[in-house]
Amino acid sequence: MEIVFLCALGVGLSTIFGAILGFILKKPAMKFNNIMLSFASGVMLSASIWGLIIPSLEEGGRFGFIITILGIFCGAFTIELCNKIVPHLHSITGLDDGHLSANEDKINKVLLFVIAISVHNLPEGIATGVSFGTGNIANAFMVALAIALQNIPEGMVIIAPMLSIGINKRRTLGIAFLTGAIEIIGTLIGYLAVSVASVILPFALALAGGSMIYVIADEMIPETHLGEGKRGASYSLLLGFSLMLIISCILN
Repeated sequence: MEIVFLCALGVGLSTIFGAILGFILKKPAMKFNNIMLSFASGVMLSASIWGLIIPSLEEGGRFGFIITILGIFCGAFTIELCNKIVPHLHSITGLDDGHLSANEDKINKVLLFVIAISVHNLPEGIATGVSFGTGNIANAFMVALAIALQNIPEGMVIIAPMLSIGINKRRTLGIAFLTGAIEIIGTLIGYLAVSVASVILPFALALAGGSMIYVIADEMIPETHLGEGKRGASYSLLLGFSLMLIISCILN
């Protein structure tokens, strides 16, 4: 349990680390952001396959492929549903003061962007926790490392937009901390769920893997191929995937 908690803490704090980098760099170039996020996409894709999908097949027994495929699609549907159910954050940010008319559209877009990241952090955290249920610590560390690496550029890119709509630095850092805390909670939920009911482990692994792959395919890859640096982003994704592949081979 101590190892799980430390991994949860590391995954959550990686968002804070990214946010601090965001304060330092202010507004990094889009090309840099795209390369960083693409690298994280490759890392997550590799980890979701080797650390979640394949273990799901192995744990599922005779009908493992059916359970895994069902879990993958359920994970995708879960993320899609979460994207549609997003609350307003005006009160949390301190901007609910009745003076939103001029910049309301920009503010709403920024806040929805932050909410989307927060929403995704929960299943990502659950994926980390669930991965420990197999007893394969190497795979679990790989998933945790992949999500932590992805959280760094994520934490970086949410800072500049929040500052641009008038959220002060303290509140901005506080919101970044909350997004990281969600991931810590998700990790503990995932671990406790499969510990209490190990029978759900194959499905839970596939669901976590499916949710990660859906986020990569639906949001991260399209986002990183807007504007300049498309080729660099593509090679960065392959580099991230290959790095995690090497790590997986070494650990196993």
